[in-house]
Amino acid sequence: MSAAPQFDELIHAPTRLSIVALLSAAEWADFTFVRDSLGLSDSALSKQVSTLEQAGYVTVRKTGAGRSRRTHLKLSPAGRRAFSGHAAALQQMIGHAGAVTP
Repeated sequence: MSAAPQFDELIHAPTRLSIVALLSAAEWADFTFVRDSLGLSDSALSKQVSTLEQAGYVTVRKTGAGRSRRTHLKLSPAGRRAFSGHAAALQQMIGHAGAVTP
């Protein structure tokens, strides 16, 4: 079942959209994998993840200690719904653009 189209300003920012899209394909993703996949700095990714976490869209899990400390990211159920609705809204907009004749 697909989500109803719902444009989401929070997700729409290009970096956050990239993060959410990447996380939508995984159960959990390592922070360094997301950082490297998107070509972001630690601080840039951390800032965007914090915004998504505060909105309830991303869950952050830290494991280990000291040098072996790892951070894992997961798209929450609310984040999955928001991403699905946002993607549907974008597809709807694109579909309408294709229907316009000059």
